[in-house]
Formats: sequence, C-alpha cells, structure tokens
Amino acid sequence: MLREYFADMHIHIGRDMNGAPVKITGSKSLTLTNILIESSRRKGIDLLGVIDCHAPAVQQEIRMLIDQGQAVELDEGGIRFENATLIPGSEIEVFDENCQGPIHVLCYFETLDKMEEFSQWLSGRMKNISLSSQRYYGKATELQYKTKELGGLFIPAHVFTPFKSLYGKGVIRSLDEVLDPDLIDAIELGLSSDTYMAYAISELHPYSFVSNSDAHSLGKIAREYQKLRMAEPSFKEFSWSLHQIEERAIVENYGMNPKLGKYHTTVCSNCFENLPAQASTCPNCGSTKVVKGVAERIAELKDTEVQAVGRPPYLYQVPLEYLPGLGPKTFEKLLDRFGTEMSVIHEAGGNELQQVVSGNLAKMILQMRDGKLPIKAGGGGKYGTVDIKK
Repeated sequence: MLREYFADMHIHIGRDMNGAPVKITGSKSLTLTNILIESSRRKGIDLLGVIDCHAPAVQQEIRMLIDQGQAVELDEGGIRFENATLIPGSEIEVFDENCQGPIHVLCYFETLDKMEEFSQWLSGRMKNISLSSQRYYGKATELQYKTKELGGLFIPAHVFTPFKSLYGKGVIRSLDEVLDPDLIDAIELGLSSDTYMAYAISELHPYSFVSNSDAHSLGKIAREYQKLRMAEPSFKEFSWSLHQIEERAIVENYGMNPKLGKYHTTVCSNCFENLPAQASTCPNCGSTKVVKGVAERIAELKDTEVQAVGRPPYLYQVPLEYLPGLGPKTFEKLLDRFGTEMSVIHEAGGNELQQVVSGNLAKMILQMRDGKLPIKAGGGGKYGTVDIKK
C-alpha cells in the first residue's frame, strides 16, 4: 500500500559526537542524534538525507545508535530512528578541468557499509575526509561511476546558486560538459529557484526535481522539502520515487518562494542595491562585488517556452520561524497542540490555529499554506523577507 511521506534530503552536520567540527559554518547543536530527534519528534520529516555521513566520526555515531538499539538498518535501505529514516549521504565539491570552478554534488547510499566503502575510496582523493563539502581531486564522471558501482544515487546540488553549483558559475552552459547525463538521478533546485524556472532549460526535463533545506542548523531543517508517494520511507522507495517506478513519485515540492532566496536577483553584495543582470560595478557605492541573480542566470540559459505541465506542483511555503510575530514560545505552543511542524503547516484548521495563536498569525499560516504571503525579494547573499506591509 502506497502512502505519502515528507522528505528533506540535504541536511548538514555541525559537530560530530566528540564535539569536533564537520560543517564549519554549521550550528554546534547540529549533531546527527539531534537531527534525528528534531526530524522525528518536532519537524515531522519521515525521510532525511544527512550529507556529511562520509565523516568517520559520523559513521561511528550511527553505529553507536544501532548498537544501543535506538536505530535499525532497514532491509530496503536506510536507517530507521523512531519515526524518521536516515539515508546516508555525502556532499562533495568537484573541481576538474571540465568544471572551471567548483560544483557541489550529492551522493546517497543504501547501507552504512556502502557509505563506509565510499568514504574509504574518497579518503585517497580528498585532503580531509572528516569535514563537510570537501574538495574531491578527480573527474566528476569518475565520482559518478564510483557512486553507481556502489548502488548509490547521484544528484547535482543547488544547481543555480552563484557559487559552487553546476550552472551558477556562469561558465558551464550544459551539464554534459561536466557529467554523464545518464548517471544523474535528479536535480536539486536550491533556495532561489523553483520547478517553473528550471523547466526553461530543456536538458533538465528528463529529471525529477528535488527541493531540500541545505540546513546548517536544526531550525532550518525542512525549510524546503518534498512529499513522496512510497510504500515506506527507505532508500529503495526513495530511488523508485525519483524514477517514477510502480506509481512511486514525487507528489509535491514545497519550498520558499524563490524571491526569498538570498541569490534570486542581481545585487551588489556590498550595499545590496538591486542591479541590472549585466552590471559589473555598482553605481550606488562603486563596488565590483556584484552577484548575478539566479533568475537572470536562468534567463541566460533558457532555451524553451515549454511549460512544466504534468510535473509535481511546486508550492510556495516558508518555515514558521519566518512569520513575523511567531517567536520561540509561540512555536512551542503550536507543537504542543499539533505535534509537529508538518502538522501545523499542512493539517491544522483555521479555528484550531486561532485557539493557540492570534487571528492575524493564524491568517498568515493559512496564507503561507496557500502560497499567498507577500514577499520582498532577496539577493547578493541576503535572504528575502515576508512583507507584511502589503
């Protein structure tokens, strides 16, 4: 029997169980165990991809949870912890002669054994296997071949962001300049784009699109996610949903309006003045620190007017913490009443919400659910905001 599950497949680890940094910019509270607890008990995420599982200390923590009986490896792949299933993954920075600049990719594996085997292979091609998103010294296609040899999934990460992405550097115009198109399982959109924007590039049409949080703190888990139709949350079912096998599928993508992303428009990163797409110098402050927006970069690459008909709908949402007036105490009241953030966002009725929060805040939650919150666009490394003045 098929059911619907929520998945966020791009979550970082800030510190390992010994307190050593994994993702340098990640929160100290962002440990593997805390991620599992947060996803299961508070967020309501059923399937999560932790993409720093190549680090040996992270693997040790997974082993410890299994040995203590807190987690169990599933026959269909993945590691179950309470109500959440962990898919071990790795985010890797690739820089070979074809890339002309670093690009990030995501690799996922069915079992911890496969993840450990991948890490051992990576350790000979990477300076520090214990840190997140480290530089891989080799060809991107060789990384794909190894991932597939181990039965893994390969997904280019946040493909339009201005830094460290497939299209964002402004040099690569086609994915086959760097990668083997036949060995790509999906495309991760990133926070500043959506399905409708990405569909302007015809070479992306064969792939499923995934929307993930790229969380660097516990609170950012599930700021973007997707609903999957599967028999259970597992590696096999996730793989089948990406390739629409036996009615498995991505049902809906949920993400912030691209205008909320910090790289949506072309902006001077010094004074945050909005600039034309081709600007090289800011007329406001004279800075040359101009960051081309995702919207303008996609416009450069656009090669089709075909609409994304038949694709899973992309529904605009924001995390509850983005809503003006919804502070930590109010957030806890909502969780006490409705259980998880997913329940608040997707299930709570208007009358039920007004029993916990103000009428104005309840209205904003319902507007958010319907994708109707007014947005002020972000750019140049500065996130957009919910514009309550409109």
